[in-house]
Amino acid sequence: MTAQLALGTYRCRAILEAAARAAASGAQWIDTAPNYATGQAQTLLAPALEAHPSLRVSTKAGYFTRATGNEAVSAGVLTEDQTVAGHSLAPDYVRWQLARNREQLGQQRLDLVLLHNPERAHAGDRSALHHAIRNAFAVLEEAAAAGHVTGYGIATWAGLEEEVFTVGELLALAADAAGGQCHHLVAVQLPVSLVMMSPIVQALDGRGPLPAAAGAGLRVMASAPLHGGELPGMVGQELADLIRPGLTPAQACVLAVASCPGVTDVLIAASSAPHWREAADAVAQLSLTAAKLREITGVLASP
Repeated sequence: MTAQLALGTYRCRAILEAAARAAASGAQWIDTAPNYATGQAQTLLAPALEAHPSLRVSTKAGYFTRATGNEAVSAGVLTEDQTVAGHSLAPDYVRWQLARNREQLGQQRLDLVLLHNPERAHAGDRSALHHAIRNAFAVLEEAAAAGHVTGYGIATWAGLEEEVFTVGELLALAADAAGGQCHHLVAVQLPVSLVMMSPIVQALDGRGPLPAAAGAGLRVMASAPLHGGELPGMVGQELADLIRPGLTPAQACVLAVASCPGVTDVLIAASSAPHWREAADAVAQLSLTAAKLREITGVLASP
């Protein structure tokens, strides 16, 4: 079974229109963050969420724009020095950002909150990083207990790839943050593509973050399936036909990610109706077999 298509708003140029299109197509999830669209993404999404209450939204805490950093300083949750990095997992900041996310999205309860690239905190100090993640998870558990958050997780670019944390370690940190109670860690988001193939190759051997997440019942959101829009231009029609005859290069790339074991959602920043329809047609295809995925990754890995 192929994964579902979800709207990712990182590179989306017309967020409100894309969200309405996604909802009309039956998509269940929209992914965003308070720093996307120069800090306007959540506000732009709010009308679509109000108009389509079945839509679920994942948002984030971690990165912030300069303007948001200034607001955080005024609110007393960050110091001027702490805003220089443009990123924070400090508990007071995370707590403040959750309230701000709810207000901007017009949501009483956030469906999913992801710590945004937590590997940016305490680079090179694994112990300090894990401590920071655990403390941020504690804030998210507090928000879940208050009914402000349904579930949480992490959205990472390199953290799982570089093993600065593993899925097992994140689960242990969440359990600790929950004080022995049932925790609310429910999702991970990471890049999966025919450029960033490690998760696919590992999953085919039953290794890596995807099988670990699937085994724990976590939602796995694959980000950057087209590698920032660059991948279709790197994949010729011959490779697309190897993946599945009749598909465009972009569709072939999306289908490969959607077929990867453990992936539940593929995030596409499709801002036009034709692009969304093209991606939707790809995930509607029968999944590629493990043997076919091995063949594809083998071809791409060969010199």
